[in-house]
This record gives sequence, structure tokens and C-alpha cells, in this order.
Amino acid sequence: MSEKIRCTWCKDDSLYMAYHDMEWGRLITKDILLFEFLILESFQAGLSWITILKKREAFREAFDNFLIEQVANYSQEKINALLTNEKIVRNRLKIQAAVTNTQAFIRIQKEFGSFVSYLNTFIPTPIDNHPESLLDIPTHSFLSDSLSKDLKKRGFKFVGTTIIYSFLQATGYINDHVSNCWVRKELNVPRETN
Repeated sequence: MSEKIRCTWCKDDSLYMAYHDMEWGRLITKDILLFEFLILESFQAGLSWITILKKREAFREAFDNFLIEQVANYSQEKINALLTNEKIVRNRLKIQAAVTNTQAFIRIQKEFGSFVSYLNTFIPTPIDNHPESLLDIPTHSFLSDSLSKDLKKRGFKFVGTTIIYSFLQATGYINDHVSNCWVRKELNVPRETN
């Protein structure tokens, strides 16, 4: 039996490979999952994704499984508790931004009916870039530039164009699996549960 060929960024780390194989680039059509990725990607700013991935379960626990209404209503006491939680990234600005971003996320849901509907105004169908290698994968695009700018205008923090490009890759709105990656053929099947 031959070894599966994967995008080389996941290397030989079993957690990274599982994330690559089962999640990265698979289209997400549920707001709660998009919310989780948006929050985690904002915490990634200045860090590697593997750092966030290793803390993901701790983030889920600390942020009440990313229940949107709960995070939107965090008190200063809850924010202070998060700042002392050694299992997550304890950056005051990022933690405060998570609450602010949640409130902005809810405003988008109210305006568009869902965050998915909002994303669809920017990207009605997933984009497949067909990269041959990692060198062909950009760190941003016109799409991520536009979405980042609009999110910032709506009050979001830590949503620069590189973070948004990563978010779009992770959630399946941009397919950047390299051409010989085994996952490529299975993409764009929505995940319904976490």
C-alpha cells in the first residue's frame, strides 16, 4: 500500500496530518464552525497554526465551545479568567478582540441571515487555485484583501488579509491543496457537525 501524498506543510506531525486530512480545505457551511475558525485564526496572528492547533481543545473549553451568544456576553471577570488560563494564548488584545469580533459576527448574522450568507456575497462558490507546490500558494489575494477590509469596517480586530486568506483556506472557500495531494479529490463536501 502506497503512502498518501499530502501538502508538505503538515510534515510528519500526526495532529497536523489529521487536521490536513479531515478538516483543512473542506467547505464549512455552519456558522458555529466558521466562528470557531475565525476566532482561532485571529489568535494565530504572529504565531504558527500548529501552536493554535495544539491548544484547540483548551480554546474550546475556555471559550464555552465557541457558543456565539455566550462569548458575545463575556464579562470583564470572564476576560480576566481567560487572561490567567495558561492553556490558551493569553494575549489581552486578542482575548478582548474575540469578544468584540463575536459581537460583530452577530451583527452580520442579523443583517445577512447567517455568516455563511455574508461570505457568499464575497465568494458565491469556492475558488480552486490548483497550486502545483507550496510556492504557488499566495499569502493573500484580492478576495482576502476585500473581505479583511470589510470585516475591519464592521468592527473586527486581528483580521488582516493574511489571517483572512488562511481562514478561507481552512474553511474550504479557497482550495489550496497542491495538485498531487490525496485530499484534493474529496473537497467541497460540507461538514455538518463538529
